[in-house]
Amino acid sequence: MTVRRPTLEQFLDIADGLGMSLSDRETQIFMENFDATCAAYDLIDQTPDYLPEVKYPRKTGFRPNPEDNPYNAWYWKTEVQGADSGPLKGKNIVLKDNVSLAGVPMMNGASTLEGYVPEIDATVATRILDAGGTIVGKAVCEYFCLSGGSHTSSPLPVINPHKPGYSAGGSSSGSAVLVSIGEVDMAIGGDQGGSIRMPAAYTGIYGMKPTHGLVPYTGIMPIESTIDHTGPMTGTVEDNALLLEAIAGEDGMDPRQYSVKTAKYTDALGKGVSGLKIGVVKEGFGHENSETDVDEKVRTGAKLFEKMQATVEEISIPMHLMGPAIWTPIAIEGLHWQMMLGNGFGMNWKGFYSTSLMDRHAQWRARPDELSATLKLCMFMGEWFIKKYNGRFYGKAQNLSRKLRETYTKVLQEYDLLLMPTLPLKATKLPEPNSEVDEIIARGLEMLTNTSPFDVTGHPSMSIPCGMEDGRPIGLMLTSKHFDETTIYRAAHAFEQAGDWKSM
Repeated sequence: MTVRRPTLEQFLDIADGLGMSLSDRETQIFMENFDATCAAYDLIDQTPDYLPEVKYPRKTGFRPNPEDNPYNAWYWKTEVQGADSGPLKGKNIVLKDNVSLAGVPMMNGASTLEGYVPEIDATVATRILDAGGTIVGKAVCEYFCLSGGSHTSSPLPVINPHKPGYSAGGSSSGSAVLVSIGEVDMAIGGDQGGSIRMPAAYTGIYGMKPTHGLVPYTGIMPIESTIDHTGPMTGTVEDNALLLEAIAGEDGMDPRQYSVKTAKYTDALGKGVSGLKIGVVKEGFGHENSETDVDEKVRTGAKLFEKMQATVEEISIPMHLMGPAIWTPIAIEGLHWQMMLGNGFGMNWKGFYSTSLMDRHAQWRARPDELSATLKLCMFMGEWFIKKYNGRFYGKAQNLSRKLRETYTKVLQEYDLLLMPTLPLKATKLPEPNSEVDEIIARGLEMLTNTSPFDVTGHPSMSIPCGMEDGRPIGLMLTSKHFDETTIYRAAHAFEQAGDWKSM
């Protein structure tokens, strides 16, 4: 088999697109050299791909009927049994539907990807199975994970089980709901702007965004490599720590991983908070869209830590307010360049590439009108700023991200944890099916203020439920030093044991 060579007309189109003028003789010489160089491509095409081993048998499974899926949280049900023993034996785990599971369809919330079936297991899936866990299916997520609400997933929005008609948060919407209603013990979520912590806050569960790179992203559809995170979503702190123990650590295929430090996170449980120093970040409260009851419940949670013998002080980190602005060019230009123009993976990094996913995802170009409104906005802006400003704002934002990272890191030399509301508001109403585009966009992007900065800096950050108003949960967010998830679990477990969060 040989790869296709361009015709003369196609070759001239390539040259013209690059702004080059060629003589007839130059055209002939370049085409001859083009043909000769393609011999390397022929050899690559004829050589079997080098893919991770699929270790555990499974059946394809099925897409549940609407009557068996009242919150629209399940995309696909299956059952993949893991090892005969291990720390996750007896635990049922669902994967966010951007996580590859061989032989099981993966849609990533997007109509343009529907019908794609991966041929490999993501590293996190393999590690869950190696630890004895049972993977029971795939959870619905937002359209290519580009919404903090739960209304852009195809074909239907995910519904908040605490308050039907309201958002479950996104983009790991289905993962949060299935944990919240007890249909699964644990879930894998993803977080680029808050997409583990936001649905955790809206549904009253525990959602950990680990340190960037702690958990390998291999086999998960990327958005932007410098902000891609994956991590555990659970109904208890103990389960959260247990799942992180199983999936953390380098796999040799993910360039996001550097100087990774793991720990036995469950050892942090039951140690209390006495001696911990917690900084309540002033700038995490009182945003333009902050709800008074959210700020009050989180401050009450801070006082509870104080009653449990932690040192709790209000502190000021003015640069926290600039975090969302720094995140914006990185997320917008980065996702447009890598996920959309780069067919999910882009280039210029070493590691595992899912070529089948690259081929399948590239087909969005034939159906661009189906893309979600939030994704379209990001693509419009990404195209403009990359072409008009040569990507300089992306580069400058990455430079400023180092300053933001250093700012938090300096404060965390004095304090063990930073505390603030996960989100400034409680779950909002789901937009009606015929809603204007501006409402769809607003409901998808309105809650990023406190979560997105820590995707940029890579600090571990966890949402824990701390109260409920009008039937809607409220989340408190704890952030610690890089690779210090242990301290977060120590504090979160003490808070969990202090009483029922629903009545706080």
